[in-house]
Amino acid sequence: MADLIDRARQFASAAHRNVGQLRKYSGQPYEEHLRQVAEIVSRVTDDAEMIAAAWLHDVVEDTPITIEEVERAFGPGVRELVDALTDVSRPHHGNRAARKALDREHLAGAPARAQTVKLADLIDNCQDICSRNPRFGRVFLVEMSALLNVLTAGDEKLRRKAKSELDKWSKRLAAASPPASPAAPVLPGGPLGNRIRRALRLLSQGFRAGDLAAAEPDPVAGEALPPVKPTQLLAYDATLADVVTVLTRHDVCYVTVQGKVTGHIGRDEMQGPVVRMWLFGMITSVELIVTEGIRSAGSALDWAALLAPARLEKALALQRARAGLGRPVPLLDCLQLSDKIRIVLAADDHPRPLFRGSSKAESQRFARDLEDLRNSLAHAQDIVTHDWSQIARLARRLDEVTRDGDIRGE
Repeated sequence: MADLIDRARQFASAAHRNVGQLRKYSGQPYEEHLRQVAEIVSRVTDDAEMIAAAWLHDVVEDTPITIEEVERAFGPGVRELVDALTDVSRPHHGNRAARKALDREHLAGAPARAQTVKLADLIDNCQDICSRNPRFGRVFLVEMSALLNVLTAGDEKLRRKAKSELDKWSKRLAAASPPASPAAPVLPGGPLGNRIRRALRLLSQGFRAGDLAAAEPDPVAGEALPPVKPTQLLAYDATLADVVTVLTRHDVCYVTVQGKVTGHIGRDEMQGPVVRMWLFGMITSVELIVTEGIRSAGSALDWAALLAPARLEKALALQRARAGLGRPVPLLDCLQLSDKIRIVLAADDHPRPLFRGSSKAESQRFARDLEDLRNSLAHAQDIVTHDWSQIARLARRLDEVTRDGDIRGE
């Protein structure tokens, strides 16, 4: 069974590496977190499927790998564990607290072996988050406490260790001084902020699962229907963010009308014009938010000094060209989105719209996501094979902005 563990290690490491995922605060390769979780699990059991699931526990949520691919590669036992460790909440379920409650309920019913892996995950994350981001650490500890109340079937030794970590960090963070002032709001205020909010809501609500679904053919007499999991089902009017969430977990999403499956959506259907329009709209909204964040800092932010000379000269050349056409524009509006994001990330003492609660490494990753996805869209390239993880993260982040009005660490 050592072969199973080694295959899981290689599979998970490659999957997270292929999407450029790093640990949020340390910037280490993400496989270091997976290694720590697997090692913690291996201290209390030699069950190869559990240790393999420890390596694979984030692969469905964070990479293009689906739960069906996990089963094809590692069998139904590992699939059951990874399925239990993968969040079931969707964007339409509400804000972070509502989604976490659903995911907690899912874990409460998970097998004891899966709960043990989750305890190991909590132990490693507690140290990393609380030591590096006390602000979000306080949120994490509340959620960890609630999880420990339901992870009662997991290994008792790890449960005691997790409780000890919870108590230790609760005391440390309670003794530490809270941040002196609240973080800047993500969305701008005033008429522009209201227009951006309306645009995001229209993007969220205006494109529906039914717009993408291919009709489900009537079954041939005697033909068995493929098994469908409840997590694969979406109502006809579900949002595209919900579709992305299901297709991050499964190979196929099934669309229902009055409880009857009427169509299906695979990742191939996500290549079409409806999804591309939706993504372009979201990226445009991001640019408006970031631009206004820079503009709102006024003269207190010398953003031109934060640009490389070549990038600044390119913007000046575009400004001169537009002025020559009788269309004068501010220099800020001549910057590329990537330039604006670099300014926001470099301006540590000024508003950082869309990056509140995020580490520098995570923010840089989000910037790369946007650049890569925008380039793929602009050139009508395949946006599923190489950009799926970027699409999933962008949809999740902007849905949070729409629902919660701000961004918090995840």
